[in-house]
Amino acid sequence: MVDLKSQYDRIKPAVDAAILSVIEKTEFINGPEVGAFQQELENYLDVKHVIPCGNGTDSLQIALMAMGLKSGDEVITPSYTYIATTEVIALLGLKPVFVDVDPKTFCIDPTKIEAAITPKTKAIVPVHLYGQSADMDSIMAIAKKHNLFVLEDNAQAIGCDYTHDDGRVSKTGTIGDVGSTSFFPSKNLGCYGDGGALCSNNSDLAVEMKKIANHGQKVKYVHEVVGCNSRLDSIQAAVLRIKLPLLDSYCDARRKAADFYDNYFASIEGITTPFRDPKSKHVFHQYTLQLDGIDRDGLSKYLAEQGIPSMIYYPIPAHKQKMFESFGCENQDLQVTDWLTKRVLSLPIHTELDEEQLNYICAHVVAYVNNK
Repeated sequence: MVDLKSQYDRIKPAVDAAILSVIEKTEFINGPEVGAFQQELENYLDVKHVIPCGNGTDSLQIALMAMGLKSGDEVITPSYTYIATTEVIALLGLKPVFVDVDPKTFCIDPTKIEAAITPKTKAIVPVHLYGQSADMDSIMAIAKKHNLFVLEDNAQAIGCDYTHDDGRVSKTGTIGDVGSTSFFPSKNLGCYGDGGALCSNNSDLAVEMKKIANHGQKVKYVHEVVGCNSRLDSIQAAVLRIKLPLLDSYCDARRKAADFYDNYFASIEGITTPFRDPKSKHVFHQYTLQLDGIDRDGLSKYLAEQGIPSMIYYPIPAHKQKMFESFGCENQDLQVTDWLTKRVLSLPIHTELDEEQLNYICAHVVAYVNNK
């Protein structure tokens, strides 16, 4: 699904030198590479504060902790997402309130949010799924009306531009109170291990998040709150410093591959290619088809036999996971979510796909469809 080896080969001399420099200086934790990456990411995102941390899941947890939510408070979020988004809500003793997604963008449907708001609601966590922004203008308007925090799960969409209704352009992750992201190796901006970051234009929240990520301390050995230990190590920061200037070109390469897929499948009955919201410059962390009248499992098996990987993101939505049984949401009516889980299939998409590979993938998809 992702060719990290070929991507590494293109930047090998710079990456190897950066890693070796960290090792030679033995500045493994909180070294200058971390601080430099923080500043460079702040500049790229045009945001006041970036707080590097250990991984994307930690970033979500730290953000919710910094918001001062109490046990039993409710957090509205889509069920159609990777489990980390919802897992941290329950982990902190909060209640996840699941709402449906937009059938085109697969992101949280703003028209479903207000009906889910109660006096206990304290935050909304939209997910910029597969690399496309949620409808942030609508979400922010609802949050302002009801005095709610907004935590953007930007793990799949770093680099995505969102055009506001007034014409302004913002990077996803910088619009809500806090944005969280992951640098897992397969992400559009990925390191060579675990890594994550938070970003915010709210200085008070930024101070709190930085403190929580460092054992609840601003001054060494003075622990003001219960925190955690979540750090981006210097080697990962060094890798990310090499890759950050290439992020826009990486996103362009993914869009080029998506264009190829779109054109190839445009007239194939039963295949719906990804919708591209004109307000969102899709960065295609995943390229996900909707299949109608096509045996998804059969197609996936056939592709595997041809040496072509494919994935289902996500086969079981959060509201149907055993871990959330105590919230009584397994029978919740999320029609679009349930529909998508039965019909989506993601094809390989990454920076190294060439036309020969794309032709091979597409030809076999169409061959299966035409023979069934």
